[in-house]
Amino acid sequence: MRARTVTATAAALTAVVLAGAACSPPVSPPGSRAAAHAPDRFAGQAIAWHACRTGPDDTEGEELDAAGARCGEVTVPLDHRHPEGATMDVAVSRLPATDPARRRGALLYNPGGPGVPARYLSQLLRRAEPEVAARYDLIGMDPRFVGRSAPLDCGWPTVSVGAAGPDRAGFEKNVRPARELASLCAGRRSVLPHASTRNTARDMDVVRSALGERRVSYLGSSYGTYLGEVCLQLFPGRVDRAVLDSPLDPDLFGPDLTRTGGPAVERALRRWAGWAARHDDRHHLGATGARVRETVGRLTAAVDRRPVRIGGHTVDSRVLPQLLWGVTAGDDAEAYGGFAADVGALVAAARGDDEVEVPSGLAATLKGLASADGDGTFSAQTAIQCADRAVSRDPETSYRDIEAHRADEPVFRPLTRTVTPCSFWPVAPAEPPTRVRNDVPVLLVGASGDPAAVRAGQLSAHRALTGSRLVTLPGAFRHTVYAGLFAARDACVERAVNTYLVDGVLPDRDVTCPRPAPAP
Repeated sequence: MRARTVTATAAALTAVVLAGAACSPPVSPPGSRAAAHAPDRFAGQAIAWHACRTGPDDTEGEELDAAGARCGEVTVPLDHRHPEGATMDVAVSRLPATDPARRRGALLYNPGGPGVPARYLSQLLRRAEPEVAARYDLIGMDPRFVGRSAPLDCGWPTVSVGAAGPDRAGFEKNVRPARELASLCAGRRSVLPHASTRNTARDMDVVRSALGERRVSYLGSSYGTYLGEVCLQLFPGRVDRAVLDSPLDPDLFGPDLTRTGGPAVERALRRWAGWAARHDDRHHLGATGARVRETVGRLTAAVDRRPVRIGGHTVDSRVLPQLLWGVTAGDDAEAYGGFAADVGALVAAARGDDEVEVPSGLAATLKGLASADGDGTFSAQTAIQCADRAVSRDPETSYRDIEAHRADEPVFRPLTRTVTPCSFWPVAPAEPPTRVRNDVPVLLVGASGDPAAVRAGQLSAHRALTGSRLVTLPGAFRHTVYAGLFAARDACVERAVNTYLVDGVLPDRDVTCPRPAPAP
């Protein structure tokens, strides 16, 4: 359960950070030995497998080694359109199938993000799904510019632009950091255009070749579904079995995708409010769902008037919507109870309680939001989004959008619809977005109330992938539904995914699973 809580908290924090940047990675210049061969030199290269641990403080590498993994690097072009140019290395891990006699191939896993390393998380997948791990070598690849794959880092002093606030003055304060963060990457123009998902998908095909596999299977969740969609479009004949958990709309992915999430997160908040009302004897936020929502509304209004101090941190109108985004961490009792405790602490602080006990999850999120982008995670995240799709260069577009949704998105519109550094990005995307339209067989799974991969986006992905089957978990308000790494498990979803990955049986039609029981 601890792993799920940690990863869910990290996913929630990643989701609210609507800012990012990128900087120059270590790459080999044109004319070096690595760039001296023909363009096809990247195919079939031998991976020099080695231990994953790099030093005494490398706990992730130590865990991979203990699980029996081997790690290595694969050389790829910085710009796949010009493979004769500069190169870079991407880091991969391989966990061999636990039942070699029944091994059917390699499965490449991407847990989402963008900006989240996958090399380490492959061993968590093995623990969660031993049936799949028995049949596949599990491959974790840190995407380009992420983790150990030449990480991009502009030294940003913050991990978030944050929310725009309640008025014009708040929006103007929001624009400044977005502009400043983008400016920190102005000297990296030669690198930024190559951070795209399209290039990462091409890297995956180089890794496939280096593994000696004619085809590889794929499991992607959240952002990993968009990466999978692009890979299916570019390399339809090189994918064996593909599962996309909580698929994103392939026609919208980019900096503006968060604009589609506001209504879904408002619905998730209403669902949680009903749960909190049924447990008012413990959380004291309101005896009905409407009363709980009123409590949240009063909290928002109070913070809009005057910032609140809690746990040594200041919570203002820029920060509060990011904290309230925690409602997306899951729809089970653990997640709902944790979020109710966070809201209760914030309400007490807004009432003037100077000695309020700060829940550990809230304290960790506050600390994270107040920190610098120390490892470049959010820099890489935004660099990928900015490279994938161009957005309006006029901040007024965002302000008009926020104002247009005051009534229907009272809590989250200043966060989901605000300006991002991509509006001031120093370079334009090198390529247009990938248009995904194919009939490759693929299994899609998702929750009907997913606050991040919204239902409309899931259906758009289903239409674009005409060979797909969609398994829906109705009445669920969770992001990701398979393997229990980021949200609660569901037996119907597990059965559908594992039957496909292990036995190759794709449902003959779309499936609606039984509605999960309400959180106790």
